[in-house]
Amino acid sequence: MRLNYNFFYFVIGIVLLSGCSNSIPFNNSSADWAFQFVVWDGYIYQLSDEYVENVDEKIGEVTKYSDMEGTYSRNFSNTYEKGTKYYAIRGISTEEAIAIEEDGRFKKAIRDGKYGEK
Repeated sequence: MRLNYNFFYFVIGIVLLSGCSNSIPFNNSSADWAFQFVVWDGYIYQLSDEYVENVDEKIGEVTKYSDMEGTYSRNFSNTYEKGTKYYAIRGISTEEAIAIEEDGRFKKAIRDGKYGEK
């Protein structure tokens, strides 16, 4: 029985290429942040699953949306579009949490520290 070396080398080449292709970083898509957030007044607020009803006055809004990792200025979000409004929550300091308007409801976002310092 005679071995066809061209076929043998072809199969070995395919196996090697398929094993290496998984380690090549071709993915230039959006970033994988650890959590969804908004930035207000220089602080990052992590979105919770909790909705609140008792909101006070509007305190700001998203001025920049991006799903690409980076450091942005002003009121930035990796979740909400530009123009999404932020509100104070009645009875809770903005140093603890704020509310984000979402489809006519208000989602609680909990302060997680100064933006850009982690």
